[in-house]
Amino acid sequence: MSQLKEFRTIMNSIKSVWEKDKKASIVMLIGVNGSAYRLPGTKMMMAEDAEMMGTISGGCLEGDIYGYAEKALQKGTPTIKNYDLSDNEIWSLGIGCKGSLEILILPAKREDPFWDITDKLLNDEEEFSFIIEIQTGVKAIVTKYGDIIGDSEFLPSVVYESALKSLKSQKRAEIVKWKGCKFVVDVIRPSQKLIVAGAGKDAIPVVEFAAKAGFSVTVLDPRSEFNKERYFPVAQHLVELPENINPENVSNAWWVIMNHLQSRDEEALHLALKSNPKYIGVLGPVSRTQEMILNIGEDLTIGEDIFSPVGLDIGAETMEEVAISIVSELMAVRSNRDGKSLKGKLKIHA
Repeated sequence: MSQLKEFRTIMNSIKSVWEKDKKASIVMLIGVNGSAYRLPGTKMMMAEDAEMMGTISGGCLEGDIYGYAEKALQKGTPTIKNYDLSDNEIWSLGIGCKGSLEILILPAKREDPFWDITDKLLNDEEEFSFIIEIQTGVKAIVTKYGDIIGDSEFLPSVVYESALKSLKSQKRAEIVKWKGCKFVVDVIRPSQKLIVAGAGKDAIPVVEFAAKAGFSVTVLDPRSEFNKERYFPVAQHLVELPENINPENVSNAWWVIMNHLQSRDEEALHLALKSNPKYIGVLGPVSRTQEMILNIGEDLTIGEDIFSPVGLDIGAETMEEVAISIVSELMAVRSNRDGKSLKGKLKIHA
């Protein structure tokens, strides 16, 4: 499973390269055995003149991969490159991740209408399965409605069924084998929606870090002098009182409530509870949140229905530290992790 937002950034970079009349490729991590920096499905862009966007290995391999990307761009055909990062005699780099990686380099040709369709789905934030046959470069998309786009005539039914099934549960890109062919199936999902209720100064780093962590952020605050692009350039803006908002318009979102005005926090909490929330975090002490719950007439359990105080216990004090604490908790809940130290853990992504 890949984040739609990241793929859209890669696609925008490819279009920018095309506008310069240069060739571009998608570089995709399709297999990992052992430890690795990123999960299968991770993508980056490599183009002529060593122009790049994104990362596969955190900077360890990109320079070497580019040499193969140049050749793939010249030939116009897919290329597979394998790396064994445990072989220090070859690399002599002391790379921390000791796994083996399989990387696909796929030229993205401007004249291919497949990429226009992909770009539209990404901009419309539509969920879909992205499929590539790694030897031939056959490409297809299976939408959440079951429609097939692209090289449909070359897509075996077993791969199609796997792509449909993956839309429901996939966590990382997978390989489906059929009659000697290997198809990468990668589900592209929209970013989780996060609503930050409150446009105070301490909300600025929360919004910034949450956007970098892959959330699609909306700031909810009726004060137009604070809730604007100048302070929150990476967010959308809902300049409205919570009581005037239809819960259906903010449904299935994550919530961080931090107005610093209890009455408005209560209004935001009441709205959040009516909107089928995926997570609610409230800034401030437990006693304040308990009073808020009582005032709005709800029967909720702190620690189960609501995260209060919001954030992980990392000793945060400054606004930036508190923001890191809050976003770290969001990431942990999103990944179904407990937010504990990695020390002694043999597999990070397991």
